[in-house]
Amino acid sequence: MDLLAIADFNLVASHGGVGRASRATGRPKATLSRRVVELEESLGVRLFERGKRDLRLTEEGRALHERTTVLLSEIAQVTEDIASRTARPRGRLRVSASTLFSSLAMGRIAAGFAAAYPEVQLEVVIEDRSVDLVEEGYDLAIRINPRPDETLVGKRFLRDELLMVAAPDFPRPPRKGKGAGLVRAVTLDTLHRGFNWQIENRAGSLTFTPEVVLRLGLLTVVRDAVVDGVGAALLPHSLVAGDIAEGRLVSWGRVSGSNTEIWVLYSSRRLLSSKIAAFVAHLGKVFPKGSPDELAAMRRA
Repeated sequence: MDLLAIADFNLVASHGGVGRASRATGRPKATLSRRVVELEESLGVRLFERGKRDLRLTEEGRALHERTTVLLSEIAQVTEDIASRTARPRGRLRVSASTLFSSLAMGRIAAGFAAAYPEVQLEVVIEDRSVDLVEEGYDLAIRINPRPDETLVGKRFLRDELLMVAAPDFPRPPRKGKGAGLVRAVTLDTLHRGFNWQIENRAGSLTFTPEVVLRLGLLTVVRDAVVDGVGAALLPHSLVAGDIAEGRLVSWGRVSGSNTEIWVLYSSRRLLSSKIAAFVAHLGKVFPKGSPDELAAMRRA
């Protein structure tokens, strides 16, 4: 099958006529017309109904146009990706990033990347929902503890953990054996209700029963309320490390089993273009150790 003939057929079909396709693309009108005729002869079917002024796709022509348009687009993407692997990164780069990570670091990451690669038009969409990279036109996704997905590959570039924190003068409940009684708490409004907080510190393992006094929509807002002394909360190390260092908050311990991994993901069905490789490498430069202290330092800077 002659791919050039199919491409020319799709040009004519998309523009609604040989003359229009010729004017829009600069391809000779005679060449486009000849390619379409040759394709019809090779297939043994008419692809267009020819009127005096325009062309109209036959049922067979419509089916061929709909199916081959997608295939030709994929071929064009593959050739572009292959060519771009040895070229300077350029073009549009669309990234889906989680809300918390974006609020902590994405502004500085994006600014540094834009300065290093001015020919890349970076677009970051901040959202926490699951996205289909291919269907929705994303190149990359940054997610916290992503679920396994056979269609995606990627790299972990950052680790974090949850700490139980409170204001320095916030009263701790008296310890009773392994339990620690009720504690006034601030949580996310989406947090599962009715479970205890298992904390590990130098004294051992403690169990706190949160008495929720505030439910808020963002972790950064939860942090502000905790600094003001309303209650204790479970917050990421990277979010509160600066507050702990400067005495605005104190850590009561680490939440058991709270290891958090932040990944950059991309589709395994597409070649790793130079612009994607550049962004992944940029994350590695920003977080060379992959530690929460690096993210906290970025927030304080």
